[in-house]
Order: sequence, then C-alpha cells, then structure tokens
Amino acid sequence: MESGIIAYFTNAFCKKSVHTTKIIKLNKIIYTLLLLVVTIKPIASQIIEQEHFIQVDGLVFDKTGNPIPNVNIISFNLIHGTVSESSGVYSITSTPGDTLVFSAIGFKKALMKVPTDLAIDRLTVYVMLEDDTIRIDDVVILPWKTYEEFKQAVIDYKVNSPETDNLNINIALIRRSLQNSTTTISPEAGYRYAMQQNFNTLTTKNQYPVNNLLNPFAWSKFIKGVKGGLLRNEPAKVKAKVKKPKKSGN
Repeated sequence: MESGIIAYFTNAFCKKSVHTTKIIKLNKIIYTLLLLVVTIKPIASQIIEQEHFIQVDGLVFDKTGNPIPNVNIISFNLIHGTVSESSGVYSITSTPGDTLVFSAIGFKKALMKVPTDLAIDRLTVYVMLEDDTIRIDDVVILPWKTYEEFKQAVIDYKVNSPETDNLNINIALIRRSLQNSTTTISPEAGYRYAMQQNFNTLTTKNQYPVNNLLNPFAWSKFIKGVKGGLLRNEPAKVKAKVKKPKKSGN
C-alpha cells in the first residue's frame, strides 16, 4: 500500500512538472512577441517620420494653351486631392513614387508619376489635357412623330390673311423696338430737368400744383408734336422752307 501511495504522488508530481514546463514555454513565447511588437513600433514610427513629402504645383491647360479651371487633382499615396484655380494653377502635396490623377469634365484623364529618386522638396509640372468631346451635326426636332402626321399637318395648314400677316409683322416690330430702345439722358438734360423741378417746386410752394391740362402753352406744344409725327411709327416728313430773296427796289 505504501508503494502505491508513493507511485501516485510521483505521477502527480511528474504531471505537474510537465504542465509547469509548458506554461513556462508559453510565457517565453508571449514575452518574445511582446518584445518584437515593442521593438518594431518605434522603427515604423521612425520610417513614417522620415517619409519625404514633395509640393507639386504647376498649370493645367488645353491643347490651345488656355488654362482649365476646376480640374480635380488626386494623390493615390496620400489619398487626398485639390482643385485647380480659375487661372489653371494647382498645388498639391505628394511623395516620391506617387501617382497624380488630373480629371475635368470634357477632357480625358491624365496620370503623372512622381519620380521615386526625387531629392528636392518642390516639383513644377505643366499638364495638358486632351479634349474628350464628340462633335455631331445639327439635329432638327420636329413636332411630328411620323411622316404621315407631317403630311396631314401640311394639308390642314391654313394660310393667314394679309391683314393677319401685317398685324403679326407690326407686333414683331413693336417688340423689337421696345427691346432695342435705350433711353440715354445727357448730363446737360438731367441738369435742366432738375433745375426745372426745383423751379416748379418754388413757384408752387403753398399752392396747388400746376395742371398742364389747363395750360394753353402745353396744349400748343402737344399739337405741334402731333403734327410733327409724335404719335406715328414713322417720322413725319418735314418740308424745308425756302426763303425767297427780297426784291431790291431800284
């Protein structure tokens, strides 16, 4: 019985020793991994701090030499972008070996590779974008779906009377004259108008305002204007008065 007890404790001690040995080996592995992580992290941070940045700037223009505004410039490495100014000038931060993409509406995309062995901190690049537009002939849009509808519309067309055509022409002329009419007042005319308004204000002070409907001089001026073509679309023909030479008495 004593030998059995001794064997039992011996086996238990051996198992415990093996388990302890495994725990020690596992702890060594964990410590080794932690040491590697702690060692690699400063090295990676030093590599990031030592990364070389380059300021890339320049001008974006088309094949005719005109600057292109609002061009999108994107950096693949740094994952950021910018837009060119109205004068076509751009500026973006990049790194050696980076790829810059230039894109704009109506133009083909352009790629620019930054040299990997670049030692300077600034790079000037002029980029020309090619047109990406397709020119087509003029397209006439008609209000008929089929040729049969077009023929029926031609058959049903009613010719306007001469009076209606003249009316449309007159309306078009009136609209054109209203659109093209520009009122320009010279400084002298504005000064005279202002002085006349001041004079009228002073002369009618504490009195009823002047009513030109009762002014015979105003009516005379209006009648002369009507006779001279004031209410006509065409200017009135003014007959030049020729003075006859006086006969000298001999």
